[in-house]
Amino acid sequence: MNTVLAAFVAAASCAGMAQAQTGMQASLPVPVLSLDQAVEAAGGAAPAAQAATSAIAAARAERIVAGLRPNPIAQGQVENIAGTGPYSGLESAETTVGVAIPIELGGKRGARVAVANAQISRAELHAAIVAADVRLQVTQLYVEAIAAERRLSTARDQVRIASDALRAASVRVQAGRASPLEEQRANVAKVNADANAERTARLAEAARANLARRIGVSITGALDVALLDRLPAAIIGPTAMVDAAGTLALAAADADLAVADAGVRLARANRVPDLNVGPALRRFEATNDTAAVFSVSIPIPIFNNGRAVVAQAHAQRTQAEALRRVTALDVEQAITDAQAEAANAAITARAAAGPALAAAQEAARIARIGYREGKFGQLDLLDAERTLAETRLAAIDALANYQNAQARLGRLTAPVSMPTTGGNQ
Repeated sequence: MNTVLAAFVAAASCAGMAQAQTGMQASLPVPVLSLDQAVEAAGGAAPAAQAATSAIAAARAERIVAGLRPNPIAQGQVENIAGTGPYSGLESAETTVGVAIPIELGGKRGARVAVANAQISRAELHAAIVAADVRLQVTQLYVEAIAAERRLSTARDQVRIASDALRAASVRVQAGRASPLEEQRANVAKVNADANAERTARLAEAARANLARRIGVSITGALDVALLDRLPAAIIGPTAMVDAAGTLALAAADADLAVADAGVRLARANRVPDLNVGPALRRFEATNDTAAVFSVSIPIPIFNNGRAVVAQAHAQRTQAEALRRVTALDVEQAITDAQAEAANAAITARAAAGPALAAAQEAARIARIGYREGKFGQLDLLDAERTLAETRLAAIDALANYQNAQARLGRLTAPVSMPTTGGNQ
């Protein structure tokens, strides 16, 4: 008996512990995937980021190659053979074996290293640009996902409101206070609300799937829906202009100009001919003697003196400088337009999500009360509900537009922050 009682007590304790654990799990907050977490996850999964990292590794390997000296050349030569008379055999052969060592003149090695260093900086800058682009893309997908969830919530509210209106119309018709036409209208509104909720749910699911596919992580928790409501304080007066200097877009043009400058230096250095010097050892077959030989050779720049290459490098440098000025103008114009777009989007969002939405909600509330009390007709109620739904959707769109405009402005004004290159090693 005691054994059975102990077993019951143990079972009850286990059941109580299981229920307590289940209650604790149910009370735990749902994990929220923030925008920064999504951006961080996308950075490791983005193919463009992986390609940019590989480009940096290739540029650093090219820097190592640029700093290497030319390889020596092994030379061999046999003279005075296969001739006539005493030179018909190998008795009079002279065999020379030596090494030719190229000596670079004109600072070619330093010029090559300068080009490689500039290319490393350009590759690292490109990686920073890719990271900024990834952040913009993830932000846009994240904003679309939370906006889709907000639209789905609004659509479900409309289903609930339409259901309430249908029940109210049915009561009025059964009481003989309204025409059956009112019930039919309410039924049509309910059917349309159900269909709209189904469509909106499918779009919300697709938006979440697109975000998950982009960041490479399955999204099982909630998203930071409150991000949509974060608006800046009202700005009075003109917006302060942002200088394009120090932004990623302009830094890329500066890096291209630095590569072109290094290319001009390399082209000039390559005009200087290199020396080939080296010792050799010559053996005389007839006397079995040996002698040292020292050779010096230098190319004669007659047909290709390097002027065309220098002219080409100068033209590319001029092109890079002109493109840098064009980029500066384009970036400043794009920043100005983005600032105006973000400011206007904030004004629209603040109005749509504030006074306009409050007025639409109050009008719908009054229409519902008046319809239940028989003071307003059904058409007034449907019009107020339709206006409220449209205002809610307009507020969601305005908030999403502001967040996207702010993300585009952040991409244009993203500052340069790159790791120190290995070019100075």
